[in-house]
Amino acid sequence: MNCSKIKTALTIAGSDSSGGAGIQADLKTMLANGVYGMSAITALTAQNTMGVAAISEVTPEFLGQQLDAVFTDIFPDAVKIGMTANGRLIEAIAEKLEFYSARNIVVDPVMIATSGARLISENAVETLMGKLLPLAMLVTPNIPEAEVLSGIKITDKSDMEKAAQYINGAYGCAVLLKGGHSINDANDLLYDNGEMMWFESVRIDNPNTHGTGCTLSSAIASNLAKGYDLKQSVQLAKEYISGALSAMLDLGKGSGPMHHGYLLQEK
Repeated sequence: MNCSKIKTALTIAGSDSSGGAGIQADLKTMLANGVYGMSAITALTAQNTMGVAAISEVTPEFLGQQLDAVFTDIFPDAVKIGMTANGRLIEAIAEKLEFYSARNIVVDPVMIATSGARLISENAVETLMGKLLPLAMLVTPNIPEAEVLSGIKITDKSDMEKAAQYINGAYGCAVLLKGGHSINDANDLLYDNGEMMWFESVRIDNPNTHGTGCTLSSAIASNLAKGYDLKQSVQLAKEYISGALSAMLDLGKGSGPMHHGYLLQEK
């Protein structure tokens, strides 16, 4: 690879002190997928594979300064947005992305923890839907998040299709609806302007899945940065996730991280 021609991607998300999710997972994923990663941190967390002990959010002003620093120097070819639990932070992100005419924006709408706990306020959800999603190329909700965004209860593949269609129509962005929450094995639905495409894959028997959502959205953003179209970007990202899970990394006492660098190790 000619390093002078390397593509760039920006992650806007929270930090995970254990390295398995958030900013750390995003930057590892971007490197593994051949792009130069940059970050704007929305919150610091004290967490590990067993859970989150504390969260310290940055101010909207400081988040804006981070974004200014990136966009005025190394303009990103793609942007991935993760944890933004505060409505004012979401407003700051939307304002800067619009101001700089950011491109290839992928939003991972982190709303609900695996345990079912709500991670974002009602006000923040409204701000996310009203200001951030209309700027996005793609949103990547899981089943519970898609239910919030669409207002549709999802129990089967038909419901997934209805919810994806609704989200696309309501917010104008493509939707990758992830089916891993017991609806099917690991089949995801991409819906973009009336076109539906299922990405089918076999569920990998690995309990260490910390950071899968962060990693998938970052891999998609990385591929968009490199010039792949949306379908190709999703397919390549799914293949990367499968490889990272299949590497069977086993760290920590809880649900551990994937092996983000498995491709580099093989070389």
